[in-house]
Amino acid sequence: MTEITEAQKNSYYMPAEWSPHERCWMAWPSRPEVWGNRLKETKQNYASVAQAIRQFEPVAMVVNPGEEREAAEFLGPDIDIVSLPLDDSWTRDCAPCFLKNSSGELAGVDLTFSAWGGKYAPFDKDADLARAILEHVSIERITTDLTAEGGGISVDGEGTILTTESCLLNTNRNPGWTKGEVEAELKRLLGGEKVIWLPGNRAETETAGHVDGIAAFVRPGVVLFETIPDPYDPSFSIVQANLDALRGQTDAKGRQIDIVFIEEAYEATSQSDKFCRSYINFYLANGGVIMPEYGIPADQQARHVLAKLFPDRRVVGVNIDDIAVGGGGIHCITQQQPITGL
Repeated sequence: MTEITEAQKNSYYMPAEWSPHERCWMAWPSRPEVWGNRLKETKQNYASVAQAIRQFEPVAMVVNPGEEREAAEFLGPDIDIVSLPLDDSWTRDCAPCFLKNSSGELAGVDLTFSAWGGKYAPFDKDADLARAILEHVSIERITTDLTAEGGGISVDGEGTILTTESCLLNTNRNPGWTKGEVEAELKRLLGGEKVIWLPGNRAETETAGHVDGIAAFVRPGVVLFETIPDPYDPSFSIVQANLDALRGQTDAKGRQIDIVFIEEAYEATSQSDKFCRSYINFYLANGGVIMPEYGIPADQQARHVLAKLFPDRRVVGVNIDDIAVGGGGIHCITQQQPITGL
């Protein structure tokens, strides 16, 4: 597979997540230290997410060689199994960020992956996963020295990129890079014209504050922002700092950003100190919204918010208790591949 030229790179952009998809990419849970004695239940949660998405679009599940039969037993016949080496199971972060050009051709950005700043080892298989997927589907590859993850960005498909300082400017990822250099590379890679920086959350131990647990574009000019109801919670000031940074921002087209609020799953309980309580960590499928559920009353309020935001999509809830213990949600374990063509 050949690399595309610099001139070609400049014609590509990352479509918004609400654009039509060819398929969704996921990866079968592979690192026992993340899931502990709940690995079987985690696999069932992954299967439930995959089956929910499959109601709306094809799903390709990357599975470690030798684990195909087990995965097929959980997933059923409707999920495509792709045998590729894995270390972990977070395709938002190690699968390619798919791009499109004005002719409808696809390319993929292969971000440098370091397991969130060296949190886990080994990670060489995951670092190679974007290349392997792009080769599998015969889509051209764009490389970069920027260490980043797909969960650290949100785009509106019209030139605006939303990200966090705590993640991309973290010395465990990009030491020696200035903010301006990171911003320029993001624009080059994703076809962006403007980057909106939020402070993020350095206290969040797994990712150091991925934006997909804080805020997300839901349509051009509109950002969904996650709040905490308790002003005495230690994280309340972090949320407020991110909100203050977002207020008054304009997008690449000059539109004032409209902010819509959704509360996190504050009352969800777990023994895991990295439990992901984020309702904002959902997946937009073709005609659907696959949202996290925790079996608490707040699930219904979150469903109401998402149904109002996406009136033309069907909201499907999936319990993710045994995914959330690993530090992520539905958005973290999925990556959309846009359709080819206009």
